[in-house]
Amino acid sequence: MTAFSLEPAQLAWCAELRTLAAERLHPLADKGEPGHVNRALVAELGSLGLLGRLFTSGALDLCLMRESLAYACTEAETALALQGLGAHPVHAYGTEAQRARWLPRVTAGTAIAAFALSEPGAGSDAAALELRAEADALRGGRSSGAAQAGGSPDTAQAGGSSGTAQAGGSPDTAQAGRSSGTAQAGGSPDTAQAGRSSGAAQTGRSPDTPALAAAPDGPARWRLTGEKCWISNAPEADFYTVFARTTPGAGARGVTAFLVPADRPGLTGRGLDMLSPHPIGALDFDAVPVTADDVLGEADRGFRVAMGTLNLFRPSVGAFAVGMAQAALDATLAHTAGRDAFGGKLRDLQAVSHQVAEMALRTEAARLMVHAAASAYDADDPDVPRRSAMAKLLATETAQYVVDTAVQLHGARALQRGHLLEHLYREVRAPRIYEGASEVQRGIIAKELYARQEAR
Repeated sequence: MTAFSLEPAQLAWCAELRTLAAERLHPLADKGEPGHVNRALVAELGSLGLLGRLFTSGALDLCLMRESLAYACTEAETALALQGLGAHPVHAYGTEAQRARWLPRVTAGTAIAAFALSEPGAGSDAAALELRAEADALRGGRSSGAAQAGGSPDTAQAGGSSGTAQAGGSPDTAQAGRSSGTAQAGGSPDTAQAGRSSGAAQTGRSPDTPALAAAPDGPARWRLTGEKCWISNAPEADFYTVFARTTPGAGARGVTAFLVPADRPGLTGRGLDMLSPHPIGALDFDAVPVTADDVLGEADRGFRVAMGTLNLFRPSVGAFAVGMAQAALDATLAHTAGRDAFGGKLRDLQAVSHQVAEMALRTEAARLMVHAAASAYDADDPDVPRRSAMAKLLATETAQYVVDTAVQLHGARALQRGHLLEHLYREVRAPRIYEGASEVQRGIIAKELYARQEAR
C-alpha cells in the first residue's frame, strides 16, 4: 500500500467508525458537561475496543480513527486522543509494573490519562522547563534561606517563595539540546485553547508562577514543586505524564518524565474556563513525592519521551482537523445545493461553486499529507519530524479556512448555538496552537530542510 491510497477494508472501517460515532458516541457526548471529563463517553470508547487500538496499531490507524470520529463527534475524537496522548509514554517508555497498573484501565476507559508538559512560561518552548533542587529546604520546611543546588546564579530557587522562581533565566535553557527536528516541542493539549497566536518561546515568568521543580529527596527520590498549565483532562485525570527539570541549566537534556497518580500528596488542580468544551486545567505541585519507580524512560531523558509522543500524535492532530474540514465541506455541499437565492440555487453562483471547489481541494491535499506522514512514521522513516510538522501545519490551517468559508456560505444561521458549524468554529481554532503552534511547525520544517542541505 502506498501513502496515497487506502485499502477497501480500511475505507469500510472508517465508514463503520463514522456510524458508531453518530449513533452511539454522539448521544453520550450531548449528555456531558462542558469543561469536565465525560467518563461515560470514555467508557464507551473502551467498550467499543477503540482505546485498545491506541496501543496495538500504527500511526495511520490512529489517523483514520481520529478523522472518522471527528467527522461525526468531535467530543469522542478528543476523548480518545487525550487517552492516547497521556498514556502513550507509559506504553512506550514505562516499566512492566507501570504498564500493568495503568494500561488495562486506560483501554477499558476506567482511568483517565493526561499529558502534563506546558507551564505558564514554557508552552511552545518545551525545552525551557526548569528544575531547581533544594534538599535542605525540603527537609527543613522550605525556609527562605534554603541552599541553591548547583550554585549557579541563574538557577532559581525551588519552593515557590516570592521572587525565587524564574523559568528560562539561563540562555541555554531555551536553546540547549535542540537537535534537528526536535526544536520547540510545543507540547500537547497543554497549550491548547490558551489563546496564544504566537509559538515563540517565553523566556521569563513572574515570581508567582513557579516552574515545576524536581528536588532530590534522597537516593532516586525527588519532590516536584511548581505549576503546570493548560493541561487537557486536568484536574480530573487519574494519572499524569509529568515533565520536570532534573538538571538545572541543561535545556532539553535535563528533563525527566514521571508517571504521577492524581492522589499523590501535594498535587492539586483547578479547571480553566476555556473556549473548547473539553476539560483543561492547571496543576499545582507542592513537594509532590516521586521515586525512580515513577520515572518514564530514563532520568534526564524526558525530552525524548515528549518528542517521541508528539511525533506520533502530530499527524493525527492533522487527521482530527481533516475530519472537521470534511464535515464542514459536506454541510456546505448540502446547503448550497438546496438553498434558493438570486433566482436559482446557491451552487449555481460561480463565486460559491469555486469556493466549494477550493474547500474540497485543500481538504484532500491535507488528508494525503496526513496519510503520508503517518505512513512514514509506521515505516520508521528518519524524516518523520519534518513530515509530522508539515502534516499538522497544513491540515490545521486548512481546517480553519474550510470551516470559516463554510460559515460564510451558510450565513448567520451557522453562528447559532447548536448549529454544526458553530460547534466546529469553536473546535477548529485550538489545533493550530496545541502540540506545537503553527509557527513552531514552520521552525521545525525549516531546521530539517537546512540540516539536510548541510548534510549533502
